[in-house]
Amino acid sequence: MLENNSRYFEILNDIKNTLVTTRNKVIESANKDLILMYYKIGLKLIENNKWGSSFIDTLARDLKVEFPNIKGMSARNLRYMQKFASEFDNDEFLQGVLAKLSWNHNQILLDRIKDNGIRKWYAKECITNGWTTSVLIHQISSKLYERQALLENKITNFDDTLPSPNNEQVKNLLKDPYIFDFITDNKDLKELDIEQQLISNITKLLLELGNGFAFVGKQYHLEIESEDYYIDLLFYNLKVRSYVVIELKTTEFKPEYIGKLNFYLSAVDKYIKDEKDNPTFGILLCKDKKKVTAELALKDINKPIGVSEYKILSEIPEFLENTLPSIEDIEKRLENDIL
Repeated sequence: MLENNSRYFEILNDIKNTLVTTRNKVIESANKDLILMYYKIGLKLIENNKWGSSFIDTLARDLKVEFPNIKGMSARNLRYMQKFASEFDNDEFLQGVLAKLSWNHNQILLDRIKDNGIRKWYAKECITNGWTTSVLIHQISSKLYERQALLENKITNFDDTLPSPNNEQVKNLLKDPYIFDFITDNKDLKELDIEQQLISNITKLLLELGNGFAFVGKQYHLEIESEDYYIDLLFYNLKVRSYVVIELKTTEFKPEYIGKLNFYLSAVDKYIKDEKDNPTFGILLCKDKKKVTAELALKDINKPIGVSEYKILSEIPEFLENTLPSIEDIEKRLENDIL
């Protein structure tokens, strides 16, 4: 029968791949055309802004009469177009980044971020990481830019222990603090309790860690000279091609923590790391990083280590906790944004 012919399945799979690729290109092209059309309409509205806001209300009513089946021409959306065109130039960034995002993504960026440079950072991260609108809302609410992009706030020895440009790539992965808002216990938690909750919420943990992290193991076992050692959390980052050792401490930073983490990094490089992998780096997560003490402890360490704080839900500063939307809030906002 034809179904048993291997050549048939090759043809079937080839056509399926062609259909999927073409469909994705059509969708991407249609979205880009829509965004650029909205931008052009926004420019026209800016040029005629002298007529006041009632002009847009009148225009929306007339467009509805003329094109009753076309969505997206409400007065509210026309004002978004006007703001969109006023905030961005028709340049490579508009064509290559913003036009690849959905209109809902762009609306969220306009609504929730005032600084255009920060808007551009989040827009690029959306493309790189494939964030949905709900993930974008969460990342903005958890102040990801302040925690990840501001390199001067990070305590690392990456510049001294990693070659360029790998040092900057690894530094860009680090956050401070890490927000584990899915750990909701208010009681004093032991390290193993927190590790267990992190792994129980592995999808949320990987989202917080960022792009390219893959989970390898919890309490990862190493036997060295008949002694047992256990790494709290071991990951591999596909983006920088490195193993990542994460040590979790429920106390403030202590210098001796660096020595133990340095030992684990050496062990992973010796017994686990492949020749094609870049050097293993470590992240030490503490309740309080004690900036000056941590910088001194890292000064003469030859393995790449970053020191950050972490917060569980009960410890997130009030100003941040109040901005974190619930799933219900996100869904309501998205429903209101659909035109």
